[in-house]
Amino acid sequence: MKFDEAYRRLTEISKEMDNKELPLEKAVELYSEAAKLTEDCKKEIESAKLKIGKIDGGEV
Repeated sequence: MKFDEAYRRLTEISKEMDNKELPLEKAVELYSEAAKLTEDCKKEIESAKLKIGKIDGGEV
């Protein structure tokens, strides 16, 4: 999943989690999905930093 898609999904999950009537099982499922998406986004950001660092002459 691309960064933009993951970020969009995280925003959707955040809105869903605001629902006070959300069943616990569904909240746990959404939390798990959000944790994975967050990790994926972090990896994408780190990869982008490395690419930019190479372009800028090795500085990160």
